[in-house]
Amino acid sequence: MASSDPLLRRRRQHRPSRPLLLAACGAAACIVVLLSLKSFNTPSSLGTTLGARSTHRGVGIQPRPSLTNSRRSMFQAPFGHSGSMFPAPGRKENSFVRVPEVSSSLFSADTPVTNPGSRGTVAVIGAGLAGLSTAKYLSELGFKPIVVEARDVLGGKVAAWQDEDGDWYETGLHIFFGAYPNMLQLFTELGIQDRLQWKEHTMIFALPEKPGEFSRFDFPSAVPAPLNGIVAILLNTQLLSWAEKVQFAFALLPVIWEEVRGNGQKYVEEMDKYSFSEYMEMLGAPKRVVDEVFIAMSKALAFVKPEDLSATVVLTALNRFLKETEGSKMAFLDGAPPERLCKPVVERIEANGGEVRMKNPLREIVLDDTGKVSHLKIADLNEQNKIYDLKADAYVSAMPVDILKKFVPEQWQEKDEFKKLDGLEGIPVINVHVWLDKKVCDVDQLMFSRSKLLSVYADMSNTCEEYKSDKSMLELVFADHVEGTEKWIGRSDQDIVDATMDELRKLFPKEMEGANVLKSHVVKTPRSVYWSKPGRQKFRPAQKTTVPNFFLAGDFTMQRYLASMEGAILSGKQVADEIQRSPQFNNYPTVEIPGVYGGWKDKTDTFPDNFGPKVDKYNKKSGQPGFA
Repeated sequence: MASSDPLLRRRRQHRPSRPLLLAACGAAACIVVLLSLKSFNTPSSLGTTLGARSTHRGVGIQPRPSLTNSRRSMFQAPFGHSGSMFPAPGRKENSFVRVPEVSSSLFSADTPVTNPGSRGTVAVIGAGLAGLSTAKYLSELGFKPIVVEARDVLGGKVAAWQDEDGDWYETGLHIFFGAYPNMLQLFTELGIQDRLQWKEHTMIFALPEKPGEFSRFDFPSAVPAPLNGIVAILLNTQLLSWAEKVQFAFALLPVIWEEVRGNGQKYVEEMDKYSFSEYMEMLGAPKRVVDEVFIAMSKALAFVKPEDLSATVVLTALNRFLKETEGSKMAFLDGAPPERLCKPVVERIEANGGEVRMKNPLREIVLDDTGKVSHLKIADLNEQNKIYDLKADAYVSAMPVDILKKFVPEQWQEKDEFKKLDGLEGIPVINVHVWLDKKVCDVDQLMFSRSKLLSVYADMSNTCEEYKSDKSMLELVFADHVEGTEKWIGRSDQDIVDATMDELRKLFPKEMEGANVLKSHVVKTPRSVYWSKPGRQKFRPAQKTTVPNFFLAGDFTMQRYLASMEGAILSGKQVADEIQRSPQFNNYPTVEIPGVYGGWKDKTDTFPDNFGPKVDKYNKKSGQPGFA
């Protein structure tokens, strides 16, 4: 890709291409890894630890010192069975990823709030994850949140519905990563961490050029980050050659070096000016690395190809995965998000004196003479569209950015934080659910597609307790990275299902042979999470605005987890923190919300701790974070 950036041209002229240097670095990396492995396991114990994974098609380690490739069908599970290697849902052992204890926490579900609502009322617009997170933490800080939601379903971008058969279909295929500390903290606070079904620590990529086959990246549990990721890459011989792996390692050196210097997050954010494709080319990574691995990764992270995605997005994910041993480990929720995640949050809000009003859409944000919010005009669709005024001490918009822009009052249009919203827009997302008349897959894990039309998919009859069945229910994210998903939004559901089935038959002809569709559902979201194109970071607003009683929450607001469930939860924490610290409410002691900034920018990481006020991120004396 051509670029006029002088840095880009200069880096291209000095990319590492000397064979001896590559060979030396590759040998050094191998020695480091082998020495590291030796310190954690003897050869026999390492083989025993990883040998079970080898029966997948792809690379594995046999329970002997030699490395071999073993091959099986794409839709065949490790060990020749599905899921029995993992603890059953509901068992305590199911929580493979460590989270802090919350037994004595102010934010724990079993801790009653003293004088609920005594600090004032806050109106929250939207009952997605950002709005519910905002309301939960506000209620625990002594505020009375009143959440108004336009639809009759909780969850926003994680909403789901039941059909006439009682089967659920969702807005997206939602995966929970070990690198989501605030999300995991929320589950722990609510006492529902056993609802996360953790999967084997691996990433599975389909091989379109070899129908029915796939390639795995297995992360050994006994090896800490970042070495576990290095091992996973080194042991995979199907996607990348050794020379490409070494060149890819060179491309990651700036990220690692900046992290060592303590500038990791700043560097990641500065790379927003490049697309991920430009970034990889600038640092000399082979194009095949992008084509073979990161097209699938980009579509999974943001539904677009690497050329249309900010380097910041992929680098943020890589940064977390390189730092956290269990960061890339994945879990599925054991049922539909509105019931299994959102409902417990609502119960906590209501137990603390708050309210959640469904089918209560916003009609207007009404201002007073000073430009502050006077009240909201809300329509109650439960009462024949009756319009009422909702007055509060503070107001939070937790609406998606495209909807928020429609409600910004004219008087605010020239304010910087609202004017720059024009630089953000949601991206189209299509989620497909297909119920088949036979079992075509026994893989209990997310699968990454490298095909034209599909992003990620899973057989939910294996991965999710709610959908257990002897017939497959495939949930797939439909993302056309060649012509764009936008053109499919206007197509019929049947067209999309037919295209999906055609793609599956090409990828897995043997497994799909004789499989018929019993029923299907297609959920189209014309404007979903904000499109993380290069250069979007500067348009993302803070949670605190220049309007004293109006705040913003949502994954598009400035927080380090970008357009994700974790980002939405974290934005809710941050806005709750801003509200408790605002002048009209600061007559109460400030309560430190664990993980509210999580090391983002110049804020000291307060996660995890035991909910004590250990960090004062607004140290008035030095202007720097400090310990109390």
